[in-house]
Parts: sequence; C-alpha cells; structure tokens
Amino acid sequence: MPNELPRPLLFLDVDGPLLPFGEIPEHESVPAPCREPRPGTNPLLARLDPTLGPLLTALPCEPVWATTWMHEANRVVSPALGLPTLAVVEWPETHNDRVDEWYGLHWKTRALLACASGRSFIWIDDEIGDGDREWVSAHHDGRALLYRVEPQIGLRHNDFPALLDLIQSLPAESR
Repeated sequence: MPNELPRPLLFLDVDGPLLPFGEIPEHESVPAPCREPRPGTNPLLARLDPTLGPLLTALPCEPVWATTWMHEANRVVSPALGLPTLAVVEWPETHNDRVDEWYGLHWKTRALLACASGRSFIWIDDEIGDGDREWVSAHHDGRALLYRVEPQIGLRHNDFPALLDLIQSLPAESR
C-alpha cells in the first residue's frame, strides 16, 4: 500500500474569524450565541457559532490553531465548537518586526511557513494582506491558500464551499 501523503494544514485564527468583533454591519446576521460567556471570560465567546465546528471538521485538512490564544483555544474554543484538541502553532519569542513591516507581512507569516515546512496549507485569518500573499508565494515550496475573512463578520457557512473549492484545487498528491 503506497504511503499516504498528509492532508493540507488548516491554520485557524480565533479573534476575527471565529470570534467576530466590532460593529456588525446591518446587512449581516449574527448567529445565535452558543451560550452566555461565564463571568470573567472573554465576552466575545458568546459570538462563537457552534455550527462551524462540524463544518471545520468535515474539511479534508488537518486543523491547527494559529492564534495568540495558543493552548487556551483548546481549553475554551474547541469544546464550544465541538472540535477535538488541535495542534497549536508555537509562536517565536521574538519577531523581525522591522523587516516584516517593510515587506508588509503579518507577524504570523514567517512562523506559519516554518510550521508548514513545505507542506500545503490554508490559512484563515482576518489580517492577511497582499504582502503575506506575495511572501508565501515566493518562499513556500508547497501550495498555500490564504483566506481572509472580515473581522466584524467572521467565518460563515457560505465560506465553506469556497474553502472546499480551494482545497480541491490542490494537486491530487497534496490532498
């Protein structure tokens, strides 16, 4: 039996994509909260849409938390979405802020490329820009699909057909 290649990584940010913030545009509906947040917890937890968990799990990817929540995402966000414990990107202690700013890079970009180590990935975040796309295209050997969501709206059900199309556009040997 031939060795099966790993599924693409799915780097997930929390604040913005899964926890929308800011004023919600009038034309957008906000999902019903999964529950009232406990006192002393992030009040935005009420904005988590628990129906996103099964949709994320159904994607043919390996989800990884790519968030400043780090391991807290597994303790708080994963259970609320019905997700298993996910791998977590360990951010470097220091960033090359001046160089990254000059290139127009998000501070996560270099770390995600290092974590992917040439493996295909999708990155869902609300702060992805053109500089990140150009850098990834020039410095990543595998396929990379950067999917930006509006932070006030977050990830929604209608994003999943596009995500699935992106995943299916990867070469067969990467899926």
